[in-house]
Amino acid sequence: MTQAPKQRAAVILAAGKGTRMKSALPKVMHEVGGRPMMDWSIALAREVGCARIVAVVHPSQDRLIAHLKVHYPDVGIAFQDPPQGTGHAVRCAEEALAGFEGELAVLYGDSPLVPAPVIEGLFGKLAGGAGLGVLGFEAADPGLYGRLITSAAGDLEAIVEAREATPEQLRVRICNSGVMAGRARDMFRLLQKITNANAKGEFYLTDLVGLARAEGSRCALVTASEDDLIGCDSKADLAEAEGIFQSRRRIALMEAGVTLVAPETVFFAHDTALAADVVVEPHVVFAPGVTVAAGTRIRAFSHLEGAVVGEDCEIGPYARLRPGTVLGRGVRVGNFVETKNTAMGDGAKANHLAYLGDGSIGAGANIGAGTIFCNYDGFLKHQTNIGAGAFVGSNSALVAPVSIGDGAYVGSGSVVTRDVPGDALAVARAPQMTREGWAKTFRTKKAAEKAAKDKKG
Repeated sequence: MTQAPKQRAAVILAAGKGTRMKSALPKVMHEVGGRPMMDWSIALAREVGCARIVAVVHPSQDRLIAHLKVHYPDVGIAFQDPPQGTGHAVRCAEEALAGFEGELAVLYGDSPLVPAPVIEGLFGKLAGGAGLGVLGFEAADPGLYGRLITSAAGDLEAIVEAREATPEQLRVRICNSGVMAGRARDMFRLLQKITNANAKGEFYLTDLVGLARAEGSRCALVTASEDDLIGCDSKADLAEAEGIFQSRRRIALMEAGVTLVAPETVFFAHDTALAADVVVEPHVVFAPGVTVAAGTRIRAFSHLEGAVVGEDCEIGPYARLRPGTVLGRGVRVGNFVETKNTAMGDGAKANHLAYLGDGSIGAGANIGAGTIFCNYDGFLKHQTNIGAGAFVGSNSALVAPVSIGDGAYVGSGSVVTRDVPGDALAVARAPQMTREGWAKTFRTKKAAEKAAKDKKG
């Protein structure tokens, strides 16, 4: 009979003030890859199968608390006030996990790049009989990191804070990430025993190792790369984490068949999805929510966000696709064209200098340079619908709500305020007036006025 998998939960520590960020925004709300660091940790917990997640926050973190309530209503919130160390922070989550009997992982809201397999490795150590699994890394510069002291057999014997380590222990390069896993009931029981009799006067989560070993439990070590476990306490750390993420994402996409002409100049979000045979020219930015199908070329200096781009399209250069943009196959969106909440059918074109907001454009339609969807009346947004095969001449303003029928033409320079039937021509501009010699007379008059003024001055 197959044994049922253990239930899993996660406590995410996020109550730190983040003073080194020099920001009113809570530390864990700063973004890497277009996503708040807290969201990375929640996604990690879910990826490893944690059915229950508790975020430990400080009551003053209004923006973080509001973010969790809106976007993660199933995530429990526990308060740590005042902060008294990591051990105290985990204890603050005990009530929110009352009755939970499974395995518990302790994660951090400021560590966005921890890969799921290493957390699975910690749970695997528990399945192998360990009482605790601790995640460590070999540091290039161990500095003030806690050191992981292991036995000859490789078991973890102690976690020693740098401030309290002996010179011999300080030579150890395997350092503590803070991430650990154990059985929830055992962890909360042992947390009752820890004290703050240490250099910082805090309750250290790391003391669980010594307490567990004193009861005869084996503690196991899992290691990951230092880049995987980067914690972001400052804007410099944040930039370093962003650089690691971008480098990895570029490599992964190129290995999947995407062409990046100048990889170091292209920036991706955590959820950017590009198919094989997409070509991305230099200096392109993908904000969250972008999917691009095969055969499409994104030309230089374009910005895409919340957009779905079909096969064989050409975007840019200098194009901006905003949220709600949906492009069919073979669409052309050229230089200095902005789209927002607009669908363009197969083969539609807007090759230059246009704003297309809140509308639909039928297959094969052509939008001339300088065309504007006048979608906002100062209070509400309205729709502009252009039919298949329609032709909108340059420098036209389409005042929504308005529809242009299939195959219709709009003359250049028109301000269209009423619907245009299919296959009709709409021209909405004043008749041209020409006065022979007017310009010469005007120049002569104005030159004389200016000369008289200069003479008086």
